[in-house]
Order: sequence, then structure tokens, then C-alpha cells
Amino acid sequence: MLDIADLRREYIKGGLHREELPVEPIALFERWLKQACEAQLSDPTAMSVATVDASGQPFQRLVLLKHFDQQGFVFYTNLGSRKAQQIAGNAKVSLLFPWHTLERQVHVTGVAEPLSTLEVVKYFHSRPKDSQIAAWVSRQSSRISARGLLEAKFMEMKQKFANGEVPLPSFWGGYRVRFDSVEFWQGGAHRLHDRFLYTRLGEGKDAWHIDRLAP
Repeated sequence: MLDIADLRREYIKGGLHREELPVEPIALFERWLKQACEAQLSDPTAMSVATVDASGQPFQRLVLLKHFDQQGFVFYTNLGSRKAQQIAGNAKVSLLFPWHTLERQVHVTGVAEPLSTLEVVKYFHSRPKDSQIAAWVSRQSSRISARGLLEAKFMEMKQKFANGEVPLPSFWGGYRVRFDSVEFWQGGAHRLHDRFLYTRLGEGKDAWHIDRLAP
């Protein structure tokens, strides 16, 4: 059995101080995401999306953030997927951006709301054509017997749409996570990490309370 109990390292890349914090969280998130991109991290927009099923069982998976602003964090998915079915039953979700190389994490809580058809169509047709075709092929989260079935279906659909535009599948869409809390975690020496939690002061308001949390 692999012994991992003693695997550890010090976090020495720097701290996060209250005087550095903007009054609202998106400004700091944008700064950190820009720095993650500049550091050439693999998939800097990858985020874990956590949902809960009807029995209370949590699930997590990595998806790519495709847009963010004061209104929320946007991602796209198959609307028949497990995550979409769970969101339909409980729209409260959690997001986590794991920027380990920079010794940072950002944790978001909020409510996932379906995007408008106009938003989905606009993004869908901005994707590479093969990605558009792949959206038609996979019934996400369903059980399949072999990868070859997916590949055969992909070639079939690629031939079907070879000379024209790929239409938006009715089962493909996206969500905007309207956030009510954002936590910024910066690793610190001796495990004395810096954690600051932004909490929205009332539904629909743009005012935030900031707390420092013990590591």
C-alpha cells in the first residue's frame, strides 16, 4: 500500500491581506484568473461543479467556465446529464477552482439557473464544428457498451452535417450560477493559510460582507 501520510510541502508563494481586497469578489476573481492564465496553468478555467441528488448524495465533476460577470458563472452541458437532472431537483450548487500551482483555491456557492436559448445558440455556434457534432452524439451520463459506438455515431453525424450548419440539439444548454458567497484561499507558511469569505448582504444586492476565516 502506498504510504502518503507524510507527503506534504510548504506554501510559500505569498499571502493575501485584507487591504488588498476589493469591495466585491468578481474583481479579485478576475485578477486571479488572469494570473492563472499568465502562469500557463493547464485548464485554468476548469472548475469542479458539485450537485446533490434526491437522496442527498453529493456528486462532483470538472467542467470549463465559459463566462463570468457580476451576474454569475456560466457553463454548458447536456441537459439530460446527471448534473442537469440533479440541478432540476436542487438548483443549489458549489463551484471550486483548484489553482494548486499558484497555491490558490476559489470556492463559490450559489443557485444554477438555465441560460436563455439565445445565449445557448450563440455559444453553440461559436464552438468548433466537431464539438458541435459531438454534442449530438453523446447521451451524457448514460451507460454504453463500447467506445466504438460513440465513434461510429460521430462519423455518421459528421457525414450528415458535412455540407451545412449543425443545429442546436434540443437537449443541450447551459447554466448561470448566481453566486451568494465566494471564498478565496491562499496557501501560507506553516499551514497558516489566508482565507477570505465574501457573503452577499441580501438576495439580489451587490453589497458584500467580508470575513477572514481561520485556516
